[in-house]
Amino acid sequence: MRSRSLQLWLPVLVYMAGIFAASSLSSPPVPGGADKPWHALAYCGLSVLVVRAWVHGLPARITPRIFFISVCLVVFYGVTDEVHQMFVAGRTASIDDLFADTIGALIGAGLCWAWGIITPTSRNEL
Repeated sequence: MRSRSLQLWLPVLVYMAGIFAASSLSSPPVPGGADKPWHALAYCGLSVLVVRAWVHGLPARITPRIFFISVCLVVFYGVTDEVHQMFVAGRTASIDDLFADTIGALIGAGLCWAWGIITPTSRNEL
C-alpha cells in the first residue's frame, strides 16, 4: 500500500518541483502577459495529478469533495508559487497569474470528473 501511495504522490511532488524551478528563473522565456495560457496548462496538469493521487488512480468517479479538495490544494500551491516569485529577482507576484492557475486547476479537475463519467469504473480493464 505504501509503494502505491508513493507511486501516486511522487509525480505530484516532482511536478510541483518543476513548477518551482520554472518560477525560480529570473527571466522567464515567455514575455509578461503571454504566460497566462502556460500557467493554466501547468496547473491543469498539476490538478490532474492531484486528483489521480486522491482517488488512487484514474479513471474514477470524482466526488464533489475530491474535486473541491484537489482544486483547493492546487490553488494553494499557486498562491505559494506567487509568494515565492516575490523573492526572485526580475519576478513579481501577480493576481492574474493566480487567476490563470485557478482556471487551470478547475479545468484539470473537471477533465478528471468527465473522464470518470464516460469511462468504465473498473480499473482492472486499464
